[in-house]
Amino acid sequence: MRTPAGAECKYYYEDFHRRSFQECRLIARNPDSAAWSAGLCGRCPVPGILQSNACIHLLLKATVAREWLIQKRVKVEAYCEQQLVGVASPHSGCGHCAHLQSVADRKP
Repeated sequence: MRTPAGAECKYYYEDFHRRSFQECRLIARNPDSAAWSAGLCGRCPVPGILQSNACIHLLLKATVAREWLIQKRVKVEAYCEQQLVGVASPHSGCGHCAHLQSVADRKP
C-alpha cells in the first residue's frame, strides 16, 4: 500500500472508507516503540529496504526513536531468520542467503 509519503510499503495500512484509520503494522508489533504518526513515513527507511532486498529470511524490527529531543525518526534493526545473525546493512542483506540461493539455482 502507498504511504502518505508516496512510497510502497507492505507494513503500512489505511482505511478511509469505513473510518479514518492509518497505522504502521511493523511499528505496531513493537511494544517498546513510541507512538507512530503518518509524518514518520517521509523519512522511513523500510520502503527502501523492501525494494532493494527481497530476501524472505529478512526480519525487520522498527522503533520510533527521539532524535535531538524533539524530532522523531524510525530506527530499523534487521535479522536473518535462516542464519540467525544480525544484518548490518539491511539494504544488501546478510550475504549468506543470496549466495545459498545462487548455488541452489545452479544445481540441475
